[in-house]
Amino acid sequence: MSAAVNGLPWTVLRLHRAALLGWGSFVAAVTGLLLWMVEVKADAARAELAYCSHHDICSITAALDYDDSIGLAAIFLCYSFLAVAAWAGAALVARELETGTAQLAWTQSVTPVRWLVAKLALPALLITVGGAVLVPAFRHAWWINPDRTRGSWTSVNIFVALGPAMVAYSLCALAVGALAGLVLRRSLPALGVSFAVMLMLHQLVQSRRTDLWPSVTRTGTALFTPPDTAWQLANGVIVHGKRVANPEYGHCNGMGTEAKQCLADHGITGYYSVYHPDSHFWPLQLVETGIVLAVTAAATAAAFRLLRRRTA
Repeated sequence: MSAAVNGLPWTVLRLHRAALLGWGSFVAAVTGLLLWMVEVKADAARAELAYCSHHDICSITAALDYDDSIGLAAIFLCYSFLAVAAWAGAALVARELETGTAQLAWTQSVTPVRWLVAKLALPALLITVGGAVLVPAFRHAWWINPDRTRGSWTSVNIFVALGPAMVAYSLCALAVGALAGLVLRRSLPALGVSFAVMLMLHQLVQSRRTDLWPSVTRTGTALFTPPDTAWQLANGVIVHGKRVANPEYGHCNGMGTEAKQCLADHGITGYYSVYHPDSHFWPLQLVETGIVLAVTAAATAAAFRLLRRRTA
């Protein structure tokens, strides 16, 4: 029994070596792209920006190219969980149930629970290690040229790629794929369901991202513009104590007598601005990561419970 159990990780490696090698190649390729950007392209981008700060006519081709490369890397990192979901749903569990390989393993001194533990533990470890390489590499490449990219942390793709949410989504995809495989026991249906569920989860969390941490609201008689690094959520005027979006009376801005009279003539008592400063990145990132990991834990628990019930 001990030999069988100890051999489970190697069995997983052998059965899924193509996918695991694919993940390793993905980590190496994206990391290589990011390092190449830092070592080769960043200096040219900074030189262009320094030149443009003293000249009215200049080219920022290298700087825009750097931003395009950052955006491409962010897309790869942000949506890598979809590939994990497709693989986990189709091959990790469902295929072995469909072909009877899992049932054969259970007759050879390997309990169903230990079988599923091995199925999940090794890919989860490799996903975590890969994320521990990719996220710092991306953060370094993103910060190396702050004049062009510092204000873009609010981007959907860059936000996920900059923190542990990237790893959390991939781990969640692994758990959801395994659960879909156990429920459906067919590769293609499990692939489609796990892919769709993870895409919907990502879209749902993304749509509520700004609500995951209390935003800052600033009001006053003068129009306030948040810093360029902030995530602007709303702004407008206050009319008779009520907030009205899209202010039409910007010409009333100021603190002088004329400005105050202009505000009073239109019933405007001031301006408001709602935003997330860049200091809110980590609270938003950690709350989102926690939510996704909670879904991961729930899907994992459901998978083990379903497996125990079906094999009891």
